[in-house]
Amino acid sequence: MDQVVVKGRRRNAPDDGIDWHRVAYILHLSRALDEMEETRLVPEKKVLYQFSARGHDMAQILLGMQLTGVHDATCGYYRSRPLLLSLGVDPADALGSAMGRVGGYSDGRDIGVVFNYPNRSGPSALPMCGGVGAQYTPTAGWAQAMKYYAETLGRVEYARDIGVVLGGDGSVASNGFWAALTAATTQALPMLFYIEDNGFGISVPSTIQTPGGNIAANLASWQDLQIFDGDGCDPAAAARLTREAVEFVREKRQPALLRLTVPRLQGHSFQDTQTYKSQDLVREEWDRDPLPRLHEFLVPAVMTAEAWDDARQQAENDTELARQAAEARPAADPTTVTDNVFYSGAMQTMGGQHGEGYVAPAGTEVPQPSGARMNMVTAIRKTLEHEMSINERVVVFGEDIGPKGGVHAVTLGLQEKFGGGRVFDTSLSEEGIIGRAVGMALAGLVPVPEIQFRKYAEPATEQINDCGTIRWRTNNRFAAPIVVRMPGGFFKCGDPWHSQTNEVAFVHQPGWQVAVPSNAEDAVGLLRTSLRGNDPVIFFEHRAMLDHAWARRPYPGDDFTLPFGKAKFTRTGEDITVVTWGAMVQRCEDAAEGISADVIDLRTLMPWDRDAVLSSVKKTRRCLIVHEDLGSAGFGAEIAAVVADQAFMDLDAPVSRLTMPDIPSPHNPVLLDWAVPSVERIAARIAALVEF
Repeated sequence: MDQVVVKGRRRNAPDDGIDWHRVAYILHLSRALDEMEETRLVPEKKVLYQFSARGHDMAQILLGMQLTGVHDATCGYYRSRPLLLSLGVDPADALGSAMGRVGGYSDGRDIGVVFNYPNRSGPSALPMCGGVGAQYTPTAGWAQAMKYYAETLGRVEYARDIGVVLGGDGSVASNGFWAALTAATTQALPMLFYIEDNGFGISVPSTIQTPGGNIAANLASWQDLQIFDGDGCDPAAAARLTREAVEFVREKRQPALLRLTVPRLQGHSFQDTQTYKSQDLVREEWDRDPLPRLHEFLVPAVMTAEAWDDARQQAENDTELARQAAEARPAADPTTVTDNVFYSGAMQTMGGQHGEGYVAPAGTEVPQPSGARMNMVTAIRKTLEHEMSINERVVVFGEDIGPKGGVHAVTLGLQEKFGGGRVFDTSLSEEGIIGRAVGMALAGLVPVPEIQFRKYAEPATEQINDCGTIRWRTNNRFAAPIVVRMPGGFFKCGDPWHSQTNEVAFVHQPGWQVAVPSNAEDAVGLLRTSLRGNDPVIFFEHRAMLDHAWARRPYPGDDFTLPFGKAKFTRTGEDITVVTWGAMVQRCEDAAEGISADVIDLRTLMPWDRDAVLSSVKKTRRCLIVHEDLGSAGFGAEIAAVVADQAFMDLDAPVSRLTMPDIPSPHNPVLLDWAVPSVERIAARIAALVEF
């Protein structure tokens, strides 16, 4: 070790600001937990997923001890348990989670290496994901929330808090890493990227993940990013670099990247035999083991040999006590496994505005119309404007939604009224848009991200899925209620890229509510309910109805709200039930002219109003389902299955569906008109069923 003197002390001298006794204890604790799992609990099949942190552990602990802000938050990955231990996670919770028992991170719903730690009195660990790289953009969202609270809302208590994300060298090839890096640097977010580089992504060398195998070197010229790089096995260097990196982000309110090289002393997971590594490489890695290096660094300079041994013995004792406590915990009651998919009255520990004391104003389902009829664009904008004026937590963002006002003009003028801190443009990254929204929601904001067209949500599929499952997979420890505005469907023409509906994909993502209003009045009520609610919502804005004359309605008032799961009968009759939503409502109404029919506008697909449909079918004894999406596995199939299952004996005709064929939306209007259910085709199908 070098003996360079820095500010009156040796460069390699122990930092007096660090509790090295605690570092030694937590490192021993982490090693003891790893060893117990590997030698006992995995062979006994009491732990089914095991990822050793040996080699990564010391530097993580030193990093965790720098997180002292009440609103600091970190998000790691499956090898981040040492960091969690440094934040104060109970070893019994950590081990119990690995064993899938009650208590801990998820009550057995998620694998035990996917951590979370809600902490209202100190640094928290945001809900981790199983997907590599999925942790980056939510952490950027948390950092952006810290900036929003401090700068836009003037909340000085957030002025030094930061977001810290952990990832391995393999994760720097992911979409999430680059999306977060772009957001953090262009928006000057207080975010630290901590890359623990062990040289391998499972078996793939880091040189295949990034040119030259050193992401810090490659990013040396990246604008507005401070780079720190060093040895994560050297106690002095790791302590200095983690402290300097955290201090930089905390003081400068700018992003930084800290890369520390560490050895992965065990396989990627317990099952990994590392046969892809040479014996010489394995020996070299063990020669870099930070545990004996820490011993050499601390004994006798900071602690005696007896104190070191005491720390090891205490850690081993505590590990055994944690095992006993974890094994004493039962598995969760299987009947509770469907709880906490959606908010059901018990408040989550962290995330969303309701946990921060928000109480929604009183609403009414009775519209109080005033003024001239307005189109859906104006109605949505007016609702956003009102809710933003009474709730400072609401933020709106996406591609082109600032000065341009969105490609459909829905957000026109909002940035001018509320400022760039609350209404802002983003980089062209749907992963970054949705991921950041998740982190902002976890920090208590109400993010309203816009995806320009339904098809463009595909790059954000992982973040959408992860967001919806947060409440369930943490068993109500966290929730991330966001409202995703998403235009889609045909307009004057169609095409495979801008005209997709495919609402059923979101219905199949657990935890998401899905709204599909057909007119301006319903759009107001459903959007207001979404913005005041406590669950993530997909708010689908059909392009054909945004300025359609039929969809125009008078503004129903600033208190108008609509519950999810309550359909509307736009026509009533006796001979047939027609179930539809979105742009097909107007066509079904026209097609039912002169026929005694119940026309049901579902308005929301998750949840959907089964009772309304079943009661109508039992009255009319016939059912036609009309939707724009493809027929195979479209949402109409779910409705048809429920009707057949629960109203079969009431039917006088087969349940029928009329949909688009299983093709993308065609561009030429002639082809489009043929593919999308028309008034004439709907009327013909109604007539055939009535005459059956």
